[in-house]
Amino acid sequence: MKIHPISRKELWFAQGALFVAILLQIISWAINPELTYGPHSLIVGTELALAVMIGLTAGRRHLDRSRLYRAMSFMLLALISIANFSSFALVAHLLIFESQGLSGREVLVAAIAILATNVIIFALWYWELDSPGLTGTKWSKHDKNFHFTEQDLGKEFNDWQPSFADYLYLSITNAINFAPADAKPITPQAKGLMSIQALLSLFTLALILTRSISILG
Repeated sequence: MKIHPISRKELWFAQGALFVAILLQIISWAINPELTYGPHSLIVGTELALAVMIGLTAGRRHLDRSRLYRAMSFMLLALISIANFSSFALVAHLLIFESQGLSGREVLVAAIAILATNVIIFALWYWELDSPGLTGTKWSKHDKNFHFTEQDLGKEFNDWQPSFADYLYLSITNAINFAPADAKPITPQAKGLMSIQALLSLFTLALILTRSISILG
């Protein structure tokens, strides 16, 4: 199989999704500061700084510095993931123990923002884990964590390699179906990430349904 470098178009698509995830966190905080944890402005500022730094330097770095940028990418994704999980925990706590202080609109918007962030950030995790991802360097078949349907179709897809859109689709189906649609995790890291995403999505959807039923009731 011929290996292609990640295109600038794909990199911009993924970086755009990254900024959307950060924007969703800002929206959730703007609706109700109690739905986020910690010094939110500092957290978002750090996320934006890392995102901009990675975006400006992607594909332009020397090979011996790639590990540094790889570490920066993982740190950024971890920071957004922790912030999103903390928001989920706060929404769940407020809904269960202090529901009278929250409006239905606040809970639903926050839960939807958490679910959408969950989809985007795990797509970026999968992309970063299975390929160079945000680092923008060359994709390698030796770092294979997922097996896609196209990889079983032989000569018809002999020159095929997954792009960010494939990982985004994988993330969406896992978040909704709690199972992959056309790709299988084949390493412990991939299976662990998919399990965490499925559980977080399940509990977030349960919050949305519970609050919707209480509003309609």
